Amino acid sequence: MTLPQFDLHRPDSVEEARELLARYGEDASVVCGGTELLLLLKLGFAAFGHLVDIKRIAPLGGIRAENGSLVIGSTVTHREIERSPLVLERLPALAAMERQVANVRVRSVGTLGGNLCFSDPHSDPATFLLALDAEVEYDAARVPLARFLVGPYETALEHGQLLGAVHVPIPPDGTRIAHRKLAFHERPAATVACVVRVADGVVRHASIAVGSVGARPVRAADAEQELIGTPPGDRGALAAAAALAAEASQPVEDANGSVFYKAHLVRVLVERCLDEAFAAPS
Repeated sequence: MTLPQFDLHRPDSVEEARELLARYGEDASVVCGGTELLLLLKLGFAAFGHLVDIKRIAPLGGIRAENGSLVIGSTVTHREIERSPLVLERLPALAAMERQVANVRVRSVGTLGGNLCFSDPHSDPATFLLALDAEVEYDAARVPLARFLVGPYETALEHGQLLGAVHVPIPPDGTRIAHRKLAFHERPAATVACVVRVADGVVRHASIAVGSVGARPVRAADAEQELIGTPPGDRGALAAAAALAAEASQPVEDANGSVFYKAHLVRVLVERCLDEAFAAPS
């Protein structure tokens, strides 16, 4: 497979990138790591005469702590996140999740912003960040990730808009986070992220996100509510929450399995993920 011909543009500013995208219209696409877009071009599933490489735009990079959140630039690679001293100190579960993304070659060039903008339903970062109530920033506005991920390979971004950063809230003390997945050939077939907080012997907060089984990652609100007020070792509550999460995930049949099989995977992974979260040190 060979890449089709295209013109590569390397702007140094957001303004220059927007001007290029406006000039070439639908014949232009943003590229950064290119791990997914270039594969589509090779396979003939997409065609662009112009690619606008945004790696050189300094304001779109970097990781910093700000107002109780980690702010991760859209051009930051998965490898940078997993090795960042700031991430390892403030949110080590994020680094641990990133360490499981694909392989080191992909993580070294693939970016968090590109992963979210591509909106592949089989995404570890999207599911994990959804559980943490992350927001994305573009055009000076911040939008919850749940609203940004519209559907498979579709986001709220319009042509010419650039994702600036991802804002990941740093959970309060006592929060426990777990992330589990089942993957075939490095591609997730089911992904679960759980965030819980226990106080006075009962669950005070719970968030459960499920991805890689349906059209897009989702939060399992009924499953979360099922856990509130229950002791962390309540097997009945955990089983009920897992069943509700499987229902919320809306699995679709594909090469990874049937709807029934995927729903079963979600139930198992949610129970194991919750067990891991409740057993983790606070």
